[in-house]
Amino acid sequence: MNRRMWLQQLFVGAIGLAGAAKLWAFEKLNLSDDQWRQRLTPEQYYILRDEGTEPAGSSALNDEHRDGLYHCSGCDLALFTSEMKYESYSGWPSFFDHIPQHIETKRDFKLIWPRTEYHCARCGGHQGHVFDDGPKPTGKRWCNNGLALKFVPSA
Repeated sequence: MNRRMWLQQLFVGAIGLAGAAKLWAFEKLNLSDDQWRQRLTPEQYYILRDEGTEPAGSSALNDEHRDGLYHCSGCDLALFTSEMKYESYSGWPSFFDHIPQHIETKRDFKLIWPRTEYHCARCGGHQGHVFDDGPKPTGKRWCNNGLALKFVPSA
């Protein structure tokens, strides 16, 4: 069994099979530009729809340490669990893994050298970039814009 499968089984066990089925099942969300502008703040629109980046150290989620889920602020799809979060000292909320099938990636050449950019699988909202300098067990750092996330504490 690989690490991803182990983490997924651990996560499924933690939330129960019924919760997992609901968590992994979703339909794509396609809204017009005007609908997105009505739904999001100007700052969220800049990050999620224009693939912008918020200033380092500006997110209150850097200091969030409660148990819960981190949802896309554009469509409310759960992207990360609190167990996946760690302190990267990068200035942005960082995670060593993500909820399977809830994130899509693509190559980004905006800063000349290639990076891996990731988006919410439901709404396509830009979240951040993934780097190969994270902790075990994945070695990944999913570096996320705080304004692109909404924290939902556990009940």
